[in-house]
Amino acid sequence: MSNLNWTRRDLLKATGTLAAAWTLAGFKANLSMAENEATSGATQPNVVFILADDMGYGDIQALNPQSRIPTPHLNKLASEGVVFTDAHSGSAVCTPTRYGVVTGRYCWRSRLKRGVLNGYSSHLIDPERLTVANVMKRSGYHTACIGKWHLGMDLPVTEENGQRRIDHTRPIENGPNALGFDYFFGVTASLDMPPYVFVENDRFPQPVTAHYEKTSFPNYSRAGLMAADFSHEKALDQLTRKAVDYIDARSKDQQPFFLYFPLTAPHKPCLPAARFRGNTDLGDYGDFVTQVDWVVGQVDKALKANGLTDNTLLIYTSDNGSYMYRWDEDKPDHVTEPSVQGFHPQKHQANYIWRGTKADIWEAGHHVPYLVRWPGVVQPGAKCDETICLTDLMATLAEITGFQLPGNAAEDSFSLVPLLQGRKPPTPRAPVIHHSGSGMFSLREGKWKMVFGNGSGGRQRPRGKPFEKPYFLVDLEQDPLETTNVIEAHPEIAQRLTERLETIMDSGRSRPL
Repeated sequence: MSNLNWTRRDLLKATGTLAAAWTLAGFKANLSMAENEATSGATQPNVVFILADDMGYGDIQALNPQSRIPTPHLNKLASEGVVFTDAHSGSAVCTPTRYGVVTGRYCWRSRLKRGVLNGYSSHLIDPERLTVANVMKRSGYHTACIGKWHLGMDLPVTEENGQRRIDHTRPIENGPNALGFDYFFGVTASLDMPPYVFVENDRFPQPVTAHYEKTSFPNYSRAGLMAADFSHEKALDQLTRKAVDYIDARSKDQQPFFLYFPLTAPHKPCLPAARFRGNTDLGDYGDFVTQVDWVVGQVDKALKANGLTDNTLLIYTSDNGSYMYRWDEDKPDHVTEPSVQGFHPQKHQANYIWRGTKADIWEAGHHVPYLVRWPGVVQPGAKCDETICLTDLMATLAEITGFQLPGNAAEDSFSLVPLLQGRKPPTPRAPVIHHSGSGMFSLREGKWKMVFGNGSGGRQRPRGKPFEKPYFLVDLEQDPLETTNVIEAHPEIAQRLTERLETIMDSGRSRPL
């Protein structure tokens, strides 16, 4: 394939079964345990990875000085660590990004080629695949996931007379506990997707027999099964309490811990707790962002109270851009009409200056905040403009813990340790592949970005289709708003980027062996 004429057959071939799946059995056969056991104890930093749900780059004042949403805790985190100004989620929608965070592998290499899972979906990650939790557990860490999973788990569900029922007395299979997490508490998917019930480890603590009626934006949620005592409005508070309790409990043990804390907010339902209402003049969305900021403050407070701040690597980011549009000024916006999912740009730009919105291949879909604090390693107030991806977590933690990644795991993960230390990586990172909600690809190499399709691939019109022309080439240094297609002026760049995409897709990996 030496030209720009990719076909759907080519796409399926490249993302299908070219790369053999890695298994724990194969890993054990290839590498001895001794080679992969890192020394545990106080010398190993605790790790807290907070993944917001649909928070835009422009929602944080430290990143967007024009933002009218107070985010004091996130501003503090930015001042105490490094801000990555060119960080990208692995996808412009939820599930694929989470797959990349947990496995270090682009999700389009899995069976999920577009869209997201729902609350009843079966497991997406093969239980035999190495995960970031496996890496940390084998490195002597206690591991926990608290929050929104959205990677599928096999629920004890039956159908009776066309009605779905959940048997809460039976265990859940192939959930987070099967993937290296010692403890899990959270919800199966987004907070607008049933079943509306908390899961603890592999069980439903309560029967799921109530029914929830569909509601409209901003309190948007689909109709479906619910536990009688479940409250959408209280869910984020409950998850925060669990995370704080976990930190408190683990502080009493010498064993280091890894806490993956994927939030349910500010994703829909846009439903801030009552005490946050009125915090801003930007409606429910602005108020909800202040609650997310409060959550970060609670985690920070728990670390400080337990004397863990100095030995904890704390990362804050988002799974994709915000769902709030940049709205034309001749139409009502969220401030004047709460049911509208958008702001006039002079009031707020949730996705900063970037083009598009959540789900799009344009920058707003996947250009996300990324803040890292690691006392004694990361220089406070630093900025890094290197292009990174959320898939990079696994290789980063592997280097920190001394875990040797096998060649057929974390295929698209690159260590950020050199960048955290303020130095250049010994070898350049491979280009980052972006992926939209509908499965459209783009490739980022240096200042160049090329979209392999003829639209947003997401929500913004025209949506276009993957691998249909005209493709879009942009120099982001000269045109960060992605206004002008320069592909005709730079055919050699387009050809090179096409070949780079083909190589990365066909080889089944972007991280060198």
